Amino acid sequence: MAKLKLYKEKRRFDITPEPQGGKPSVKGKLKFVIQKHAASHLHYDFRLENDGVLLSWAVPKGPSTDPQVKRLAMHVEDHPIDYAGFEGIIPKGQYGGGTVMVWDTGTYVNLTNHKGKIIPLSAGMAKGHIDFWLQGKKLQGAWSLIQMHDNPKQWLLVKMKDIAANKPKNPVENLLNSVITKRSMDEIADDKKSKVWNSNRSS
Repeated sequence: MAKLKLYKEKRRFDITPEPQGGKPSVKGKLKFVIQKHAASHLHYDFRLENDGVLLSWAVPKGPSTDPQVKRLAMHVEDHPIDYAGFEGIIPKGQYGGGTVMVWDTGTYVNLTNHKGKIIPLSAGMAKGHIDFWLQGKKLQGAWSLIQMHDNPKQWLLVKMKDIAANKPKNPVENLLNSVITKRSMDEIADDKKSKVWNSNRSS
């Protein structure tokens, strides 16, 4: 898939356990995932399913449920849909090397509006502003991603004012474990059975 060209160029799949990307499903609700990623710097990878891939942003400080707090979100390469279930260890020396946790996951609804009508997420991306409703295990409610004018790769992730605002309080500090395995980052890093490349030959 051409959309995953950059993703595949950055990785060696004979070494990293990350998924190469199969044929995406066209059925069911749209997925989102937030992965806590201890690479060279700890950050949170925010991903939204759209047109067969996961649109992706790296959020250095993680999401905040406070509508007054704007989090920097760096737009990065699209990821395959099956990356939404990836939790484990990217080997040291590989792109993004470090521990990955599925911090939150669920479904979302596109709320992106233009002149009173809902428009496709891709059209909102082109305009530099998308809105969506998350239904996750940790995060819910309406959120926005807004592109900054001086750098097209820089966006802002902002919680909109609604019933879910400020709930839960300080989620990245208070909701620490994986939503799929209940493990901490240290437990994932120390688990010998984590998804990590293992071979008796040299890399």
